[in-house]
Amino acid sequence: MVDNCVKKKLPIGIEDFEEIRTENFYYVDKTAMIRDLLNAWGKVNLFTRPRRFGKSLNMSMLKTFLEIGCDSKLFDGLEISKEVQLCEKYMGHFPVISISLKTVHGINYEFAKNELCTVIANEALRFRFLLDSDKLYDEDKDLYRQLIKVDETLKSAFAMSEATITSSLNTLSRLLEKYYERKVIILIDEYDVPLAKANERNYYDEMINLIRNMLDAALKSNQSLYFAVMTGCLRVSKESIFTGLNNPKIYSLLDAECDERFGFTDVEVSQMLDYYGVSEYYDITKEWYDGYRIANTYVYNPWDVINWCSRLITNPDKKPKSYWKNSSGNEEVKRFIRKMGNGVTKAQIERLISGETVQKKIEEQLTYNTIYDSVENMWSLLFATGYLTPSEMPEGNLVRLKIPNNEVRDIFSDFILELFEEKVAEDGALVTEFCTALKNGDTVNVERVFTKGMGKTISIRDTAVRKEFKENFYHGLILGIMFYKSDWGIASNREAGDGYYDIQIEIEDEGIGIVIEVKYAEGGDLDSACKEALDQINKNNYTAELKEDDMNKILKYGIACYKKQCKVVLEREFIDAG
Repeated sequence: MVDNCVKKKLPIGIEDFEEIRTENFYYVDKTAMIRDLLNAWGKVNLFTRPRRFGKSLNMSMLKTFLEIGCDSKLFDGLEISKEVQLCEKYMGHFPVISISLKTVHGINYEFAKNELCTVIANEALRFRFLLDSDKLYDEDKDLYRQLIKVDETLKSAFAMSEATITSSLNTLSRLLEKYYERKVIILIDEYDVPLAKANERNYYDEMINLIRNMLDAALKSNQSLYFAVMTGCLRVSKESIFTGLNNPKIYSLLDAECDERFGFTDVEVSQMLDYYGVSEYYDITKEWYDGYRIANTYVYNPWDVINWCSRLITNPDKKPKSYWKNSSGNEEVKRFIRKMGNGVTKAQIERLISGETVQKKIEEQLTYNTIYDSVENMWSLLFATGYLTPSEMPEGNLVRLKIPNNEVRDIFSDFILELFEEKVAEDGALVTEFCTALKNGDTVNVERVFTKGMGKTISIRDTAVRKEFKENFYHGLILGIMFYKSDWGIASNREAGDGYYDIQIEIEDEGIGIVIEVKYAEGGDLDSACKEALDQINKNNYTAELKEDDMNKILKYGIACYKKQCKVVLEREFIDAG
């Protein structure tokens, strides 16, 4: 535990560079990206990275550094401050247009278009001084007014025609160049979010046309542009959105340039844990949140590390969890798992879940409207969005893929179990058979029905994945079968006696209490694993709560699993009501 009064705050959900630097937040120095970007020099630069990997904060950093009026003190002590010549040439020397399209996700095209208008207009409003400038003609000012015009019928939304939206960034660039007599830098964060949402909500053709025309005017036909930087999750194919754009410089997940500039490196995470006095949690942090390969560098998900570190500071006994899952819909994994039997085999998913690899052809240029049309496209999508990562540098477009860490494995597992529950729900007889056998202490039928249930899902191979994960998976399968037994009191992973049981059941009207401990049988030794499970129940007194609740018949189950095999053993305990 650390004294938070003397430590920097953790920037959970804060993507504004200036706020982090002025309000005493912990900052992982990514300013070397500025040096790398300016030295490599592309007229239009696109960084593709998964969600929650620090794209927006890096764009805020770029804006702060480049924009006229930059406070150089914000960069004191940071890596870029060592680059004296670059700072003299670029720091604070440019008008900057900076927009994020992450909020453009309306339920239909008109809503999304209004959201895009609002984004553009709010950025244009930063430059109201243009209306008072003697450098601009009245006609220029009229064009500017079109960018900030409010629709009086809606009051809260800005009104622009599609033609005005299309030319908006070009127009604003030209006006700013006229005012400052310097060319303009354009930053567009999360450029592909409107396309992803449009595809989900069936207005993709209209949105791709609008975004394509806006980017074409801003990045190709713009004489006032000095250079531009964009970020996104996917590299949308040139044919669909970057038609005519001269060779944009792409920084993808397979490119070594700037490979350390998004995501936290191992050294950076070690330093953070040490700073907050929780360095003893390094190994578990690495297992859960590291493993994303960008070219030759492995990085951690920043969103996860910051949230996990915050949790450790307040309560070091907490277990790691999936923060990434809770911050996004994970629709990609859901759709992929549902493709089992339609090009995605159970064996492929089993290998991934078990820590092995699969080799797939990866296409880095995709289009959202065809991304779910083929299984091959879905492999590429999972790669681009970070759910799968290369295990080694690829040769050509054949990439050997793996699940990067425990967090993502947990996401896969959760959706496999969700699909399993759906299948169980369709088979009411399975629930009835299993629960009847469990209540009656019928180990033969508990084994038979659970084995039958396991046949409806994948198995876990006896490979490098930790035993704890394997046990949690089979634990989830048992809960999935009993999920629909609404008249039973079912609890999972709660404290009892001297530890935490796996599953506890109270059948109150019959006075029956059941405690289940699940073990994974390494090497297939089911008998030893069952014995270990029962010993754990008895040693840790997991039945204490059941006895306190006046359950007079207690069934203690040790269940051992190996791939799609299981063995069940039982101990009975009767409580004298007197």
